Amino acid sequence: MLHLAEGLRLPTNGLDYTLLGIYFAVVLGIGFAARRSVKTSLDFFLSGRSLPAWITGLAFVAANLGATEILGMAANGAQYGVYTVHWYWIGAIPAMVFLGLVMMPFYYGSKVRSVPEFLLHRFGPSSHLLSSIIFAVSSVLIAGVNLYALALVLKALLGWELWISIVVAGFFVLAYITLGGLSSAIYTEVLQFFVILAALIPLTVVGLKRVGGWGGISDTLSGEKGGAFMTAWDGTGIGSANPLGANWLTIVLGLGFVMSFGYWTTNFAEVQRALSAKNLSAAKRTPLIAAFPKIFIPAVVVIPGLIALVMEPTLGKHEDGLQYNDAIPVLMRDLLPNGVLGIAVTGLLAAFMAGMAANISSFNTVFTNDIWAAYLKKDQPDEYYVRTARWVTVVGVLIGMGTAFIASSFSNIMNYLQTLFSFFNVPLFVVFIIGMFWKKTTPAAGFWGLLSGTAGAMVNYFWFYKHGVIDIPSDQGANFVSSIVAFVLGAAVMVVVTLFTRSKPVEELAGLVYGTRSPGAEEPPGEGDDAWYRRPALLGWGAVILAALCYIPFSF
Repeated sequence: MLHLAEGLRLPTNGLDYTLLGIYFAVVLGIGFAARRSVKTSLDFFLSGRSLPAWITGLAFVAANLGATEILGMAANGAQYGVYTVHWYWIGAIPAMVFLGLVMMPFYYGSKVRSVPEFLLHRFGPSSHLLSSIIFAVSSVLIAGVNLYALALVLKALLGWELWISIVVAGFFVLAYITLGGLSSAIYTEVLQFFVILAALIPLTVVGLKRVGGWGGISDTLSGEKGGAFMTAWDGTGIGSANPLGANWLTIVLGLGFVMSFGYWTTNFAEVQRALSAKNLSAAKRTPLIAAFPKIFIPAVVVIPGLIALVMEPTLGKHEDGLQYNDAIPVLMRDLLPNGVLGIAVTGLLAAFMAGMAANISSFNTVFTNDIWAAYLKKDQPDEYYVRTARWVTVVGVLIGMGTAFIASSFSNIMNYLQTLFSFFNVPLFVVFIIGMFWKKTTPAAGFWGLLSGTAGAMVNYFWFYKHGVIDIPSDQGANFVSSIVAFVLGAAVMVVVTLFTRSKPVEELAGLVYGTRSPGAEEPPGEGDDAWYRRPALLGWGAVILAALCYIPFSF
């Protein structure tokens, strides 16, 4: 069961609660301020496409830096060691760069409001509706993870009852998204990014000092877990055993390509931030700007997981004791004084709310535009869709409260998230990548490729892995395999179906497939956007090279 230890309590006082109260007040203030700018549905769903790149870039990384990221990756650090950096340097950066340089010209240039809407133009209504339903389901499932994890943390750390925590957190997310739409979510995410760092940096610095620095961590854990535990690639040869239960091939193909590209290039909770940028240049730079802080996030998320394992060697070893998910809360309890503790609790709270808000804001956009307006209530006044979106936000939060408990069967919340990504995001990526680069891909191929990829991932996980038909040593290893199955099966079905069905005329694919039009040629960079240090290619390749260099200290 997903839980934090019942006996885990923080010595909070009035100062800590005051800081929490100030944060809640500021969040609501942002919602009320943003409400004044919401006059049309474009304002509500995409901030009127008016935001600068640095705002959307920070919101992009903050939307991903939710509670599941902080608790989950710290748990991964404690459970899998330095192998966890793969989720960042090979499992995020290349895909974020690909999104900015290759896919954003299609997304932004086509003026779509959502990722499923792009499939409507490329493949037609069947793929559009199926992808909309899949994305809506995955959004509320992931939002529920954030909400449930937040409730558990507040209960364990502050003594709040579970239902009170769920209601309070859900209310604040509901309030500022309903008031200001995407603008309030984005501006709040920028604030949350800095609050999260203000919480995690002191925790990491004090923790390192307590355990004797990196050398102390390395000596202790190498002695207890073996030298490979503190490296990124040692022990990942095919047939070798390691804590992650994966070899270099499944890491590179399953995580680095299929899962990573599937998540970062098709997850509308992220792409929506780039679509709200003021022009194409800013939209392309959004994930590229976000890539640079993403490279260094392991320093304040994975390292605390390792510190916690040194300070609490029993972490994750006993069913009724401290779990891997307890890594960050344990450090907060043992290391931080009041005041700083209040900042840390506020940062953790901000992380949960950022993750949930990102998924709820994308859910209301997809459900309103791609399901309700497209198939159920067409051609209504613009004000009607804004009102509908606000009610959909309410429904999304309530459903998120219900889906939260589905996560209870996973002892590591990151395992649960990666399972969802392999089910929903990877099949979408297959359809996108083949549809963007192969003109002949047919509407029928898009639908059946998406359906078969999703079904294949689920069959592999629930039947072959859970029933023990094939031997995979860990949930994460199973997720990597499920992702590869989804990609290969979806791609094969798309190729076969394309050979026997009719393609769209080339003139209907303008701007949707490579070779039909030069993406973005009609929109020159905005004023100042052509400066050399803002060039997307420089930012993108700089991020890839920097991420590769980060591997060097952990490769031996």
